[in-house]
Amino acid sequence: MKRMTTPVPITVAAALAASLGTTSALASEDELKPIEELGSKIFFDRRLSIRLNQSCATCHVPAAGWVGDDPRINEAGAVYEGSIRGAFGNRKPPSSAYATLSPIFYADFGNRLLGDDEPDLAVDPLFVGGNFWDGRATGWELGNPAADQAQGPFLNPVEQALPDAACVVNRVCEGRYGDLFDQVWGPNACNIAWPRDINRVCTLPDGQVSLSEQDRMKVNNAYDRVALSVAAFEDSSASNAFTSKIDAHRAGLYEFTAQEDLGRQIFRGKGKCSACHVGTPGPGAAPPLFTDFTYVNLGVPKNPLNPFLLENPNWMDPGLSGFLETVSGFAAYAPSNLGKQKVPTLRNVGLGSCEAREYGAEGRGPCVTKAYMHNGYFKSLWQVVHFYNTRDTKDSCESKGIVDATVDVALENGCWPAPEVADNVNTEDLGDLNLNDA
Repeated sequence: MKRMTTPVPITVAAALAASLGTTSALASEDELKPIEELGSKIFFDRRLSIRLNQSCATCHVPAAGWVGDDPRINEAGAVYEGSIRGAFGNRKPPSSAYATLSPIFYADFGNRLLGDDEPDLAVDPLFVGGNFWDGRATGWELGNPAADQAQGPFLNPVEQALPDAACVVNRVCEGRYGDLFDQVWGPNACNIAWPRDINRVCTLPDGQVSLSEQDRMKVNNAYDRVALSVAAFEDSSASNAFTSKIDAHRAGLYEFTAQEDLGRQIFRGKGKCSACHVGTPGPGAAPPLFTDFTYVNLGVPKNPLNPFLLENPNWMDPGLSGFLETVSGFAAYAPSNLGKQKVPTLRNVGLGSCEAREYGAEGRGPCVTKAYMHNGYFKSLWQVVHFYNTRDTKDSCESKGIVDATVDVALENGCWPAPEVADNVNTEDLGDLNLNDA
């Protein structure tokens, strides 16, 4: 079933693109609390990278649903280049919106502690929460997974690549919004004796800022506050907007079209989407987040255009397993979680995409091709739904002699490549859904 150039009513994809993709314009700083305004300035500050060329917003663009908006990258490997030219990570940037609502990472053993003696519960707990695709931003450090996550990219050598947390703090404190940092965190928050050579040291990939023990403690505290500020912005209405058609419908302000309503029925029923992307209201009738915050291996093929994979052809993404191996008490569960990636929210999933326009979603300005899944293998929601529908019914591309097939090659040849990770693939909720175009 090859992608058609004339739109056809692939109802689930259309409903996702249209109903979950509408959002308001970014809130102005006048509408933000001081800590949220501070977080916004940090989020969009390109100076907080070793080459002064990359901010959080480089990979988390509001108009694209807080993911990367470069169509050349999304149409290929989907992994974004870091501040240092030629440095690439190994996964597609996840959306930063609604990430603050993920719970602190924990293992759910079900009702075992209440007397349930089902043996599998003792062997395979369900891991929930955290941020990043593999859950390693747990929230154990700062009490918020989004804040833990915010500390990663500044110092990651394949992202913003600053060599020392002191470089981040210095550029915040001595920059154009240093006074706001003092206002939010107190007049002594930036009271640090900086060495004269800090600007030079912070341009070196292996640079280490020389500080007294007392000033190093101040830097560590300030770096935590930088991350908490970013998380505050990500938790604001500018990021967590809750302005989709679904929110308007829940408020009695919008009626779904016939196609959208059918898409919702399939989403909840035959399509099995809601098995992981839970659409029921949260605690206190809070808007649904369309994720259960768990981890799953969907059998997604590897992305042969991933630049990290091109440099490391034998690499296989361990997902959650790679993180669990580093945690005392959880390492024993690593094999049963090999290949599992976090279930993302579907909010903003179609925002900014040309596919959303194709299905009549509202929007102005340019549109882009978006990439989907942790490795960006798929380039449209149609392809995602088609994979869920036919993963287990098509021949494997390898059986046809086709190796390292991109999604376009797979669709042209009526096959699907083998999963990137063959262990722990979910065979209950997808693979042979018996859906048709209508």
